[in-house]
Amino acid sequence: MRYMLLICTDPTGEPYTPEGDTIETWLAETGSARLHGDRLRPVSDARTVRVRGSETLVTDGPFAETAEHIAGYDVVESESLDDALRIAAGHPMARFGRVEVRPFWPFEG
Repeated sequence: MRYMLLICTDPTGEPYTPEGDTIETWLAETGSARLHGDRLRPVSDARTVRVRGSETLVTDGPFAETAEHIAGYDVVESESLDDALRIAAGHPMARFGRVEVRPFWPFEG
């Protein structure tokens, strides 16, 4: 099963320190279970697109204005949700922010 790990900021997380950012260790430990991932540009670079009737509306910034935002993502493949949660718990941003784990919902047919 594939899972999307949404890497999010969270002001209630422990303060970020470069020496505590063990992303290279996490990548090595995760190995082939991690299929893809990347950081995202800051929310100031985001645009939101909506179509209402025949009009396309583009606004600056993210859809929701909150103190938290999605900072990146990883796609992992694991045997179970428990295994995906274990992988997510090892991500450094689980300490500095939070990691939302969501299973993919493939289209059928």
